Amino acid sequence: MPIETEKKYRITAERAVELAALLEGSGGVFLYERFEENLLYRGGQLDVNNAVLRLRRSDNGSFLTYKEKAVGEDGFKARLEYETQIADPIAVEAMFGRLGYRLSLVYEKRRKAWRFANCEVVIDELPFGVFVEIEGSPDDIQIAEQRSGVGELEVEPNSYPGLTVKYGCEVEGVKEARFK
Repeated sequence: MPIETEKKYRITAERAVELAALLEGSGGVFLYERFEENLLYRGGQLDVNNAVLRLRRSDNGSFLTYKEKAVGEDGFKARLEYETQIADPIAVEAMFGRLGYRLSLVYEKRRKAWRFANCEVVIDELPFGVFVEIEGSPDDIQIAEQRSGVGELEVEPNSYPGLTVKYGCEVEGVKEARFK
């Protein structure tokens, strides 16, 4: 099963600029920069499994992701994750509605990503803050933390959906965190 393992930290905008420079100067390979709109659906078996379906629209296409909590090591988030690119996100939204899934939250994100120390390191700007996520194996994440200097920061335990619930606005029964 594909398990996503990551750590996340809240950082300042200034720290994000410093981190991007450090990644570039320390052998990090810049992968992409993009804007994303993330739509999360719940209902039916998703609620039973404590899982979500995420429809992500971005500059480089649309992706459908199934995520379910998995057991992770202390301090690491772990999720079962299946993801595939889709050609027609509007059709997928219509299918979700017909299957009884409901849109539960929406959040927007500006993301920059690098390959660094055998991990993917991303700097995410959301309407409620700036974050760095490091995804890889637990050992590689620890190496990337040390080499990037983020290891001394406090881990952000909440997911972006959880933070959207906390900081987002209610719009017609859906929690949203959008840029103005």
